[in-house]
Amino acid sequence: MRLAAIADIHGNHLALKAVLDDIDRQNVDLTVNLGDHLSSPLEAARTADLLLASQMVSIRGNHDRWILEKTPEQMGASDRWAHDQLTDAHKEWLGTLPATRWIDDRIFLCHGTPGSDTTYWLEKVRPYGVITMSPIEEIEAAAEGIDCPLILCAHTHIPRAVRLRDGRLVVNPGSVGCPGYDDDSPPIPHIMQAGTPDASYAILEEVGGAWRVSFRQVPYDHMAMAEIARARGNAAWASALSSGWIR
Repeated sequence: MRLAAIADIHGNHLALKAVLDDIDRQNVDLTVNLGDHLSSPLEAARTADLLLASQMVSIRGNHDRWILEKTPEQMGASDRWAHDQLTDAHKEWLGTLPATRWIDDRIFLCHGTPGSDTTYWLEKVRPYGVITMSPIEEIEAAAEGIDCPLILCAHTHIPRAVRLRDGRLVVNPGSVGCPGYDDDSPPIPHIMQAGTPDASYAILEEVGGAWRVSFRQVPYDHMAMAEIARARGNAAWASALSSGWIR
């Protein structure tokens, strides 16, 4: 089996289109989408139209959930911007998405961890906002009870693969549309940044009963999306989209 894993599109329709075009050339059997589809100061409705027209298997992320659960007055700026662009059909589609999903009892999909869509799994925020890999013991603890060889997660926007000591593979494909963000939420303010403006996703292939992963970085017209963010007053998004760094 050969599949593509995408995540964290965040309303970047040009990045999504570039990734979907690249996937079409990869001879995959299935594409899975790990959530946070629309929240951003970008083009939520155009992104949603692309997703509704696709045949991929999708789950929801924390921002997808917040767009549906919170009132507009309770939302952060990116969620509110996306919410106000969406049609009833877009919101109905978001409402059908599960928090997690199994595929053939062999692949497990989640956004953050199996038990939380807001928890970082493969990365850890240390004092002063320093980002490190999570200890293997903590990664394995969060995977307890997920008895399958391939586990896919997202949320931190950083491409990473971790082989658990029992052979299971946990993969974050990185972000299609948001290569960096700053987060001032408790307990520790921090910055996540990929260091490239390219759209990121992963190809997973099962060979001889074991899964292999390759990460793909897809160039697209990222400056056009950076200009949209800049015009809408979001300097952090403009910086991340133009360079992959928050400056």
